[in-house]
Amino acid sequence: MESVPPCQTRKKAIPEIMPARATDLVSLDAAAGTPGCSRPLFGLDSSALSARMAEIGEPAWRGKQLSEAIYNQSIAEISAITTLPKSLRDRLAAKGWQIGRPAIVQAFQSVDGTERYLIQCSSPTPAPEPAAGPLPFELLTVEPLTVETVWMPEGDGGDAGDDPGRGPDGDPNNEPRNNEHRNDVAKDWRRATICVSSQVGCAVNCQFCLTARLGLQRNLTAGEIAGQVVAVLDRQRARVGRDRVNLVFMGMGEPFLNYDNFMAAVRLLVHEVGLSPQRMTVSTSGIVPGIERFAQEPADIRPRLAISLNAPNDEIRTAVMPINRKWSIAQVIDAVQQVPLRPRERVTFEYVLLGGVTDRPQDARELARLVRRTGLPAKVNLIAWNPGPGIDYSMPQPATVEAFHQLLMDEGIHAFIRQPRGRDIFAACGQLKRTVEG
Repeated sequence: MESVPPCQTRKKAIPEIMPARATDLVSLDAAAGTPGCSRPLFGLDSSALSARMAEIGEPAWRGKQLSEAIYNQSIAEISAITTLPKSLRDRLAAKGWQIGRPAIVQAFQSVDGTERYLIQCSSPTPAPEPAAGPLPFELLTVEPLTVETVWMPEGDGGDAGDDPGRGPDGDPNNEPRNNEHRNDVAKDWRRATICVSSQVGCAVNCQFCLTARLGLQRNLTAGEIAGQVVAVLDRQRARVGRDRVNLVFMGMGEPFLNYDNFMAAVRLLVHEVGLSPQRMTVSTSGIVPGIERFAQEPADIRPRLAISLNAPNDEIRTAVMPINRKWSIAQVIDAVQQVPLRPRERVTFEYVLLGGVTDRPQDARELARLVRRTGLPAKVNLIAWNPGPGIDYSMPQPATVEAFHQLLMDEGIHAFIRQPRGRDIFAACGQLKRTVEG
């Protein structure tokens, strides 16, 4: 299926699931592109690229050459695709085509090796429509937006227990595969995780999250989502099929409120880049229509599922996650139970520990009962809240985190503690806010 180019607009009659104000939720299917963009090739799959070649009188197999150059060789300029004749490269450039892969424009490195990137979206966001009277100059300026992506060498433990009986990333004894001595490039990591964004900002308004302060600025296109991954793989000189890299769609935004573009990006990453969907995890705050659509995706393309639960009951969850007013915990669980899991696959419940709010012993026991009642093969990832300016919560004490974890384990729940990564550069879970601070 052809991905929707960012500079095309597709309209589809579907209901909005919440009012579409800037601070509320948006339509589940928001695949419309951004006006005023160039003609990016990045984001088109092999079939679409072949169709573009046919339109200008070239054989369809030129599309395969383009796909290989863009997605596997990480070539960022048409002029550098030496598998294409120079005359064809010149024609494509003359017609306004560009590779258009999102670019890393700023990078920050944590003391723990984590890197946070500001990645420029491939298309600028247009200025607001003129209103009555003149607009301030700053509102007339069209600026390309940035979005944040995080690289975590050695991960944060979030994939622990995904394959029962094996190491955290699915191999016996946690030994990396294909990690032979390399003469071409020196790497100081055995495995890594890339945290990927699906929107600029977020509309879900979780009270403990800095990204919520941005509101929703716009959805990312499929190319902008997949482009984050390819840009980071290129920067880190990671080799698909050789290096152990997991993807978590847990960055800025709610993936299931940009469902079509999110899944189109997954297809690009699987079919064009060559990544495994079983090394991808998507986290949702509990968008029930999105979970129901996700349940219909074929197993060979569907990432693992994580639910951002963060509370043991509806009362607390509604206070910290207003989305719970729309879909209760029971409704979310009902939807998750429709997802046909692969052998040995587990659903992950992400649980943020807020000091004095969700980290008490009674919360742990209630959470354990809730997870058992689902009847799902499941695990719980515990996340000590990562602080941010202007957010009135407190971090739990390390001893409290350990005690909470032990209570879950005593109750027979598979539970793991996600290690905070990049707190000093605003790269940790819940801290992404397009900051230029390092």
